[in-house]
Amino acid sequence: MLATFVIGLREGLEAALIVGIVAAFLRQRGKLDALRYVWLGVLAAVVSCGAIAIGLILLQSELTQQAQEALETVIGLLAVAMVTYMVLWMRKHSRGLKHDLEGAAEHALAQGSAFALVGMAILAVLREGIETVVFLLALFRTAETPALAGVGAALGLVIAIGIGYAIYKGGVRLNLSRFFRITGFVLVLVAAGLLMSAAHTAHSAGWINFGQQQALDLSWLVEPGTIRESLLTGVLGLQPKPTVIEVVVWLVYFIPLALYVCWPAKRQPRPASSTSVERPAP
Repeated sequence: MLATFVIGLREGLEAALIVGIVAAFLRQRGKLDALRYVWLGVLAAVVSCGAIAIGLILLQSELTQQAQEALETVIGLLAVAMVTYMVLWMRKHSRGLKHDLEGAAEHALAQGSAFALVGMAILAVLREGIETVVFLLALFRTAETPALAGVGAALGLVIAIGIGYAIYKGGVRLNLSRFFRITGFVLVLVAAGLLMSAAHTAHSAGWINFGQQQALDLSWLVEPGTIRESLLTGVLGLQPKPTVIEVVVWLVYFIPLALYVCWPAKRQPRPASSTSVERPAP
């Protein structure tokens, strides 16, 4: 539930941030026709993402067991790739993300391209929605209780929509750099678990046949049938008796990414000033 909550919150907030800023600009400029297209486009994007999710579920149900394992491996690897790109990109750009989005919106309106902002909002929802579908499909497979995982994802999305609405109304300020750093670390943990699970399903699909010796006995920690097992398996992807290849891919992925996400960001140099007194901007 924690993993799906974080994914729903983070992915939902990225889309809600863009939609909220775009909608606020259009409302402030009196572009009500374009604003209506934003809401219709967002609704259409959400429906499209839902259709993609249903299509993938139906496709998986029609496959043989080995083909299902292969598809789960592909979905897991795709989810890890998306998480990795998102974490790396946000680590670099989160500090100035809101300012950059506002600048792009201002430039589009200055060029008379209100509908370019509509497209920006729709594409944001489509991109984040498809990423969310891939993440959640990969996580639901490993979840002990898929219903709770669904509740976590829904709760995260609801909170993200609430924050986006508050941004639209201008009533909230969020430290995006800190938020994305904290959620980034959690997502690195989740992605490492997905990679471990992908190594497991790749063996079941007949793709990986080396490194299958038992590396550890974690049955004392990941005790079957307990809440602790649900948490450790569902969030971290830990298995009671992981193989060598599963442990290796987890460590190789988690250690460098976690260090990168948690490493203190370089402070931007402050502009030189000829006086120690800070004057207000004109």
